[in-house]
Amino acid sequence: MANSNNILETIHMIDEEDLDIRTITMGISLLDCADADIDVSCAKIKKKIMTLAKDLVKVGDEIARDYGIPIINKRISVTPISLLQSVSGGDCVKYAITLDECAKALNVNFIGGYSALVQKGMTKGEKELIESIPEALKVTEHVCASVNVGSTKAGINMDAVELMGRIVHESARITADKNCIGACKLVVFCNAVEDNPFMAGAFHGISEPEVVINVGVSGPGVVRTALAKAGKDKSMDELAEIIKKTAFKITRMGQLVGTLASERLNVPFGIVDLSLAPTPAIGDSVAYILEEMGLEQCGGPGTTACLAMLNDAVKKGGVMASSSVGGLSGAFIPVSEDAGMIAACRSGALSLEKLEAMTAVCSVGLDMIVVPGDTTAATISGIIADEAAIGMVNSKTTAVRIIPAINHDNEDELEFGGLLGSGPIMKISKVKCDDMINRKGRIPAPLQSLKN
Repeated sequence: MANSNNILETIHMIDEEDLDIRTITMGISLLDCADADIDVSCAKIKKKIMTLAKDLVKVGDEIARDYGIPIINKRISVTPISLLQSVSGGDCVKYAITLDECAKALNVNFIGGYSALVQKGMTKGEKELIESIPEALKVTEHVCASVNVGSTKAGINMDAVELMGRIVHESARITADKNCIGACKLVVFCNAVEDNPFMAGAFHGISEPEVVINVGVSGPGVVRTALAKAGKDKSMDELAEIIKKTAFKITRMGQLVGTLASERLNVPFGIVDLSLAPTPAIGDSVAYILEEMGLEQCGGPGTTACLAMLNDAVKKGGVMASSSVGGLSGAFIPVSEDAGMIAACRSGALSLEKLEAMTAVCSVGLDMIVVPGDTTAATISGIIADEAAIGMVNSKTTAVRIIPAINHDNEDELEFGGLLGSGPIMKISKVKCDDMINRKGRIPAPLQSLKN
């Protein structure tokens, strides 16, 4: 039973340490909406989403009010739209507009699933969807897109990697008047998971149920405070124990919200994603957690080791608190969304190369990285390929969400607003990789893929 101390501790975490439920995300299968006529398919999609998610925002707000737990975002993820495009053909942007209309009508923050899974090759419909992404993200406000270009089992599809460099660049270029916001809503994955509630990479996997509720929890401020209270004399293994206990408490709150949302919406409860997803708010930062462990500033020597321990301890604590931990679960390091990361980039302590090393041990990868506007599509493809290789060889999810600052040559950073924050423009190597990217083909799967 909950005692008064536990209740007061949770209230303090919410009021003083930025503890929140970052998102409740309803996953909806659209497989039964496929139709040879794209307009019929769009009509079916709209009817299904509007029916199943009609109470999502209301229930989220009720739970937040009844229990005093902030629920920041209500989101929807859907079956990768490339699967429907493969059946219907036609102007794929119609699907994006339909999804955006649903998001606006339901008042959800984002809807994810304008996606394609092409780790081993591309069908005609998948290529059509990928090529439509820049326009789809330009004409919509709430739609998020993702493409999976590699996996440990399949290797890396370098045809897709080359294409995605151009798609990312074009997504930024045609939204340059809006601070290149199109690229902020596009993520390129290796080993994408099917139950991720976090945007921009959320989609409803084909092995998922008809409809499901997933919860994303966030609490970097809580973890940082717990480490600060521990003092400077604790050993690293003692800090790991503190993080595990804190992660346990955070996950229990996510489990409660997921269970309540499931009951009130009459929808199965899927997973709790315990990811320390930071915000631009001072204190709500993964970088500050690492600095609390003893680093002068995030990015210096020891950063990767501290992040590895943090990620592992968060997962261990979360697994003990819920039998439904899933998604990505760990520590995110999005530069523009983390006040400590932003400060480290501004001071020069954190470079793109150091961030890449850190992605080998964190939850995802190079997230919300702003690079100079003259960065070429081939260079972006090279960055995607490097990150996919880290994920493929280490059997983990990695991703790239990179924003070339097109037509912003005289600025030091781009302002995106809200949870996206502002991103300092980071220096990037001028060494070219065009010839390598233009080879295309496929990087074969590593030996550890042969596990059968």
